[in-house]
Amino acid sequence: MVNHADKHTVSQTSAFNQGLLAFLHASPTPFHAVVSMAEQLQQAGFQALQESDSWALTPGGRYFVTRNDSSIIAFVYGKQPLLETGLRLVGAHTDSPCLKVKPTPELSRQQYFQLGVEIYGGMLLGPWFDRDLSLAGRVNYLDVDGQMASVLINFNKPIATVPSLAIHLNREANTKHTINPQQHMPPIIMQANTKDKTDFRELLHTAIIQGDVELLGPSAQALSDAGTIAEVLDYELSFYDTQPPALVGLHDEFIASARLDNLLSCYVGLQSLLKSDGEQTALLVCNDHEEVGSASACGAQGPMLEHCLQRLIPDTETRLRVLSRSLLISADNAHGIHPNYSDKHDSNHGPVLNGGPVIKINANQRYATNSETSSIFRHLCTQAGVPVQAFVTRSDLGCGSTIGPISATEIGVRTLDIGLPTFAMHSIRELAGANDAYLLSDVLARFYKAPAL
Repeated sequence: MVNHADKHTVSQTSAFNQGLLAFLHASPTPFHAVVSMAEQLQQAGFQALQESDSWALTPGGRYFVTRNDSSIIAFVYGKQPLLETGLRLVGAHTDSPCLKVKPTPELSRQQYFQLGVEIYGGMLLGPWFDRDLSLAGRVNYLDVDGQMASVLINFNKPIATVPSLAIHLNREANTKHTINPQQHMPPIIMQANTKDKTDFRELLHTAIIQGDVELLGPSAQALSDAGTIAEVLDYELSFYDTQPPALVGLHDEFIASARLDNLLSCYVGLQSLLKSDGEQTALLVCNDHEEVGSASACGAQGPMLEHCLQRLIPDTETRLRVLSRSLLISADNAHGIHPNYSDKHDSNHGPVLNGGPVIKINANQRYATNSETSSIFRHLCTQAGVPVQAFVTRSDLGCGSTIGPISATEIGVRTLDIGLPTFAMHSIRELAGANDAYLLSDVLARFYKAPAL
């Protein structure tokens, strides 16, 4: 067994975590996360594919493709025959619960300018109050030549906040406080005379032209050099907490960050894929829209993965035979047992932070794990010298779900659900163990290289 306490591994874990923190900080939206992942893939020699082009794939090749700028599939086309080895797939998702700006968001009230927001996903609303918020996402525009284009923007500094109501005006704030998303969540972004008309699209236009936002994407340089944007047409923008990710705890035992669910799994899967030896065909699938059901063209319930597999293995019978020999590991965070709320867990299934990856099981198929797929994962963990835990929700509580059952349903592949234990899932800032991500990356790297499953 590998001794994960030795100095060499401690150094590797530290380096891994620094890369993870940087990735989390650079990825305030799914769009930015995909750009960050694509940059690492290209630096490692992966070739970008376009869905609109004909693909000429060759064994030994490394490729990636994106859809909607917010979902990505990266894969190594292995040298070993697919009918003998099958596919090794790891799935995760790029989206996280957040506040998304409405199409007509302008609110001018009591001499403050606010933006109306939609609640994206099942978010914990309370922690969003009194935070230093910024804004990022995709802007679609018309250039001076009348052509439509898009660019990713990030204000990259605190520009908004959602102030709490003072307890003097709400004496039941600590006992019966409820939050109305429509009334209480619009962030304040500036002070303004309510008689003045502020147009949010014009505000974005000015910010881009004046260089007040960080720009990413193919058209970013042209916009920076010449200011060629004529009109903002539309946008998909999300507020995010500007507090950077950090190691916390007296001995740096924990990682605190926004969007650990599920960028943590995206990063772990990516680093594992980059270690692939090229012998086995290995895929990393990171879909958008998991937090809202995955039913979209780029979500796990959509056809993106199926389309990629059809192009990788064009013959239907061969593809079905290969899938029968394949395995998908759906990686999404697990609920760690909280010391202040331990009664919310089944007493025999309380994962501990820094206790290793968690196999997620649900008899009603909210998770796709079965005894065969969990046994494969347990064996991989044993080979890597990595401890493994299990999670089953209390029988009197509901259970969330993941892309695992959806992907299994869509493509008919053996699947299991695993994840890293975390606290405060769906909060604006979540907590995970500082050792767990590297441990899981070791297991997934071994999975990608395994000669047989």
